[in-house]
Amino acid sequence: MSGSVAELLDEIETTASLDALRHQITPLVSQYFNADHTNYQGICSSGHQFGWGTYPGEWIQRYLEQGYISVDPVFQSCRNCFHPIDWRRLDWSHKSVQNFLADAQAHGIGGQGYSIPLRGPQGQFAVLSVNKSCSDETWHEFIKQRTRDLILTAHAFNERVLHLQPDLVLQAIPRLGRREIEALGLLAKGCGRAEAAVRLGISESTLRTYIETARSKLSAANTTQAVAIAASRGLIAV
Repeated sequence: MSGSVAELLDEIETTASLDALRHQITPLVSQYFNADHTNYQGICSSGHQFGWGTYPGEWIQRYLEQGYISVDPVFQSCRNCFHPIDWRRLDWSHKSVQNFLADAQAHGIGGQGYSIPLRGPQGQFAVLSVNKSCSDETWHEFIKQRTRDLILTAHAFNERVLHLQPDLVLQAIPRLGRREIEALGLLAKGCGRAEAAVRLGISESTLRTYIETARSKLSAANTTQAVAIAASRGLIAV
């Protein structure tokens, strides 16, 4: 597509079905921005991942099977901010993140990317990303020239998704406190409550308070379910 961003937005806003948005408009976004891939990703109210894109099917399956949403620095960073994210500015130093990156690149995912967090009127959450293999210099120029168009496109895309399928409620992810995240994270890694309390430098009673508060925020029936929900929604790494 070689027209203006206004023409792209018009294509998005007049798309008649979710299927057309998925199979026709998503590749069109990649074409317009000369990107290798475009990906739209969110979390449903049930905690299940939702979305689609032009990534290879093998990579999508791998991402889901490995539970990469919990270590994906792009998705995790977008969950905690409102501004667009240039992948180059993220922290890729952790071993689990480096393994994730190596696996992504092995499946043909380029090292450059730009992601826009999206939030709807009822706290819906999703992310639209474009991905490209190019030099840092080329990418810098791309971001400089195309950021405005990317933001406009991402919001128009998300609004169309919600219009075409209003019963698709993307989860307003609960905001857990730092200690709540740390407590559930240690339990997810197999620590008992006594060990978790020692590692956090707090009493077991205080630890129990953090766990119960997190469980309440996640509407979980018990601690095991709270850990599972937090992991599935990318709130903690496992």
